[in-house]
Amino acid sequence: MKRLRLIAVRSEKEALLKELTELGCVEFSELSGEIEGSEIENLVLRESSDIMSCKAKLASLNHAVEILSKHVPKKKKLLSAKPELHCSELLNDNGIEEALQHAKAIEGAEDRIKRASAEESRQRSVIDSLTPWLDMTVPLNLDSTDRCSVFMGSFPARVSLESVTSALEAVTEEAELFKISADKKATYVTVVCIKEMTSQVQECLRTTGFTPAALSGMNGTAKECKAACESELKKLAAEKDSCEETIRKESENRDAIKLTADKMSTRIAICEAEDRLYGTESVVVMEGWFPAEKELELTALFDRYECAWDSRDPEEDEYPEVPVKLKSNKFTNGLNMVTNMYSLPAYGSVDPNPLMAPFFILFYGLMMADMGYGLLMIIAGLVAMKKIKPRGGALSLCQLLFYGGISTFIMGILTGSFFADFPLRVAQMINPNTTFTGLWHLFDPTKDSVVVMVGAMVLGVIHLNFGMIISFVEKFRHGEKMSAIFYEGALWVMLIGIILFALGGMVLSSAALSMAGKVVLIVGALMLVFGTVREKKGILNMILSVFVLIYNEVTGWFGDILSYTRIMALMLAGSVIGTVFNTIASITGNPVTFILIFLLGHTLNFGLNLLGCYVHDLRLQCLEFFGKFYSDGGRAFAPLAVNTKYYNTTEE
Repeated sequence: MKRLRLIAVRSEKEALLKELTELGCVEFSELSGEIEGSEIENLVLRESSDIMSCKAKLASLNHAVEILSKHVPKKKKLLSAKPELHCSELLNDNGIEEALQHAKAIEGAEDRIKRASAEESRQRSVIDSLTPWLDMTVPLNLDSTDRCSVFMGSFPARVSLESVTSALEAVTEEAELFKISADKKATYVTVVCIKEMTSQVQECLRTTGFTPAALSGMNGTAKECKAACESELKKLAAEKDSCEETIRKESENRDAIKLTADKMSTRIAICEAEDRLYGTESVVVMEGWFPAEKELELTALFDRYECAWDSRDPEEDEYPEVPVKLKSNKFTNGLNMVTNMYSLPAYGSVDPNPLMAPFFILFYGLMMADMGYGLLMIIAGLVAMKKIKPRGGALSLCQLLFYGGISTFIMGILTGSFFADFPLRVAQMINPNTTFTGLWHLFDPTKDSVVVMVGAMVLGVIHLNFGMIISFVEKFRHGEKMSAIFYEGALWVMLIGIILFALGGMVLSSAALSMAGKVVLIVGALMLVFGTVREKKGILNMILSVFVLIYNEVTGWFGDILSYTRIMALMLAGSVIGTVFNTIASITGNPVTFILIFLLGHTLNFGLNLLGCYVHDLRLQCLEFFGKFYSDGGRAFAPLAVNTKYYNTTEE
């Protein structure tokens, strides 16, 4: 990365920002820390933008697209890619206001539909409340006459009307109860009494569980009120149909609304960059970072504008704030998602992707180790990249799936596995007396599990030592030669000693070779101890550091190497599960049943292995391998660039 400082004429600010957006290689940073307290603090002001307005417009446009998707869904081809357009089309203002008007019309129609739906619910609720009173010819708003009071309400179904009538008679003879209707929950009645006895009758009804009817505001009989509600429902249905028709007509502008939404997203990105700038009445000041390989393109761009600019390499004390952009090719790009899930490397440290890629892909293939599963992964990766044309993280996933599939297929050849022992089961179903014993294989994980385990641990030793080589080189590059020699170098001397001792004692039966191994091992151990205590002060600190070293190195290396046995475990588990499903399927003896069980079983096994192998492979890289050399904590490079959701951009 390089640091960029730029002073441009204010009148050219907007055009310059748009071209930088199209180029997509400059990340703007804050200038406030350098301006505050400096001589120019009172001469420049922070730039402002209409970012809040843009965000509101973007929200409206996205909401309109969601409404169209709900009411007028558009059929989409399976595995279809997003439409493409030139990024310059996202940087012009053509059609923005018109699209916003269409979006507002769609939102307005949706709001009216929601209000109408809410009113429909209310009207239906009113109709439900009127249903028990439909047989009553007395107006619902009648609560009294000149001489009488009228009460409408209900009793729980368990309360008998005879008991209520008896209770009323005990209070007054000038009261009458009329049953209107009844259902499983309640009995609906009207009670009429002389006005002078209103309070006594109300108290009597309360003690019997009487609930007044919620009919306030209703005029006329129940049938008349119901008819009015039904008429209102028809009007509301017509209004909703009209709004639905409006949304259907506006669906013709779906693509324009989506395009405008992407335009607003890009404009928001420009506004966010603009808010980091400072300026005067005539000029604006910009500062940021850009990849060194883009300097020629930026030079050509700035030469077309009236501006002053310079660039420089970051100082070492600036490394924590320098953004990180991984350099990737088609082979290593798939590992970007692995590194991003862990943490980007610190600026100035090593890029792990080219170093990790061969091991990650090899280990994944060993864990899956099935030609059938490998073919599925290869086909899925190729089809997705061809049809969907993914970008960013989605492209990394497809590439990783493809390369993992190639490795899985190759390892499947070595283990003779094609959907486990599928060829053998088919041959036995066709001819029970067949002499075919299965596909050729170099080793069988179900029979040679010890060999596979030892091989996995050997790969682990290679993997870990490769990480140490990287650490050794990095330490030398940063001037830490003594640390490299007395740590990584000492461990390698000890490893050579162990190998010589093992060869002399267990393979060649050579006492001299065995003794040489012991001597080399002791020399390596002394180097390691010296490297540990050389900067310690005090005998006690030295002794403690040696004990800590012994514990960490012995248990650490032993645990790290054992961790690679997961390669054997996953290879064995996938093979055994696949074989079990094939066995269950073949027991039926029915081809149709065999196919159904085969498809179900291997779909489950493939899905579990696809995820499980990725997780365990990721663990081996992030914990064991990265632990030897990796320096994390990098901040992702986030340049000012075209930001889209509905379209893919192209430079053509």
